[in-house]
Amino acid sequence: MVTRHSPPATRRASMPNAGMSMSPAARARMRVTEKAVYRYYNDMGKNKGNCTWGTGILAHVGVCSAEELERKVSAQSADMVFAQKVAEAERIVRREIHVTLSQAQFDALCSLTFNTGPTRAEDTFRFINNGEFTKAAANMSKLIKVSIVKDGKKKYVIAPGLIKRRVEESAPFRTNHGSQSSPTE
Repeated sequence: MVTRHSPPATRRASMPNAGMSMSPAARARMRVTEKAVYRYYNDMGKNKGNCTWGTGILAHVGVCSAEELERKVSAQSADMVFAQKVAEAERIVRREIHVTLSQAQFDALCSLTFNTGPTRAEDTFRFINNGEFTKAAANMSKLIKVSIVKDGKKKYVIAPGLIKRRVEESAPFRTNHGSQSSPTE
């Protein structure tokens, strides 16, 4: 988005959520959702999905190698990288969203951004910045597919675990344009 290259004064002026961070309840809920796994694993099951570790941290696109599947990860490393990725998601949401958000909306967008990355969240950001919250919620609900490689071909499949997550993340944008309480409290 254009704001990445704006002068700092302009960027600050268009950052109405500059003082926000994820609520402790939302952060704890996301930590439970992401389930800490202290090794490398394939996020869609045996020989499916992407190589992931710790608390849903993408190691790389595509399945883990046999060597990677043997690799252990310490709880300290998983916690540290989780905290870094949450902070990164918060910075992205503060930078990219130019309308005032409720705490529930901010929490939901941080969760979405943590999970999808900023590129897949761009359309949602655009809808929100245009005041089209219903469209933003609908777009969030569509982000339930992940790419897998099967027989050497990339295809997209629905990740069942993402359906409930997207319902929760999109909820603050569906009614009353978000309440002041977190959807995870």
